[in-house]
Amino acid sequence: MADRDPQIEIDEAAPAARDLAPEAAPAPSRWNKLVLMAGVPLLVIAGAGGYWLSLQGKVFTDNAYVRQDKVSVTAEVGGQIVEVLVDDDDFVKAGDLMFRIDPAPYRIQIAQADAAIATAQANATALRNASALSGSDIAAAREDIAFAQASYDRQAALWSKGFTTKADFEAAQHRVAQAREALRSAEAKRTEAAAKLSQGAQVPGELPAIAAARAQREAAQLNLARTEVRAPIAGRVTQADRLQKGQQLISGVPVATIVATGTSYIEANFKETQLARMAIGQPAEITFDAYPDVKLKGHVEAIGAGTGSEFSILPAQNATGNWVKVTQRVPVRIVIDSKSPRPLIAGLSTGVTVFTDGRKH
Repeated sequence: MADRDPQIEIDEAAPAARDLAPEAAPAPSRWNKLVLMAGVPLLVIAGAGGYWLSLQGKVFTDNAYVRQDKVSVTAEVGGQIVEVLVDDDDFVKAGDLMFRIDPAPYRIQIAQADAAIATAQANATALRNASALSGSDIAAAREDIAFAQASYDRQAALWSKGFTTKADFEAAQHRVAQAREALRSAEAKRTEAAAKLSQGAQVPGELPAIAAARAQREAAQLNLARTEVRAPIAGRVTQADRLQKGQQLISGVPVATIVATGTSYIEANFKETQLARMAIGQPAEITFDAYPDVKLKGHVEAIGAGTGSEFSILPAQNATGNWVKVTQRVPVRIVIDSKSPRPLIAGLSTGVTVFTDGRKH
């Protein structure tokens, strides 16, 4: 028996193993099938119900972005840039010098204003010393009247006695009239000269011509000071590509932007159907597409006074025959209460959840 072929033993044992196989894997019972068929729908319903309950008391939007206060930097006077001291992404403090405009034209304006002041002062001196204002012309005119009147009286006496001609009498009468007109002219010139030296109520103590020249100088000095363009606020410089030495600037045209630091907030555009229970002061949670691991706390500070389409450049005209109702979105300002571990860049996409039940989750 020790020499028996092992292969024969295996072949003999195989039928026995096949006979036992059906008994090792019994068929599932009917009750197991019923439990499986009823359990799956119940699990789906329970999951859907749990998800629905998780959405209660809060509203969410991913149409939200980081906003920061920013100021456009413009040159208040025109001219050529002669020096640039900042570049993109530089941090500046309020009052820091950013660039200079060529000051030469404005220094010339100051010199011209100085000359105008000197001219006005010289004219005032000349008016004060003019004969019209001194009264000498009036005195001379009065003497001429007295002389003409005496001559006329003599001619009138001779005329009454027939010892003079009519022509001499009328000539004497004419000289009296001329002398009186000369007196009236001298008095008018003195009044005019006095008026030129008078001081108006707006600038007491100074002649109007001198005050106007001084105002021109102050304007020229202000323009000269404005050739040095300084940062209006503290922040980071951006869009400074036009700040190039030799660039010709036009007054009032923006040439750079300063993004204020520490002024980040979220502008979340919620659907109008999500505003029913939203109120100012409700807590919010903020997530960032750029920083998946960052979650910040905030609260609702303001709800927009109008929808986005209402304030667009070309508002929608709904009074048409092909009108289709579109759900509008209203901007909601979210204040960030917690400090971010990562830098908040203006324009970053965010997701905002507002807890309308007032609870801080």
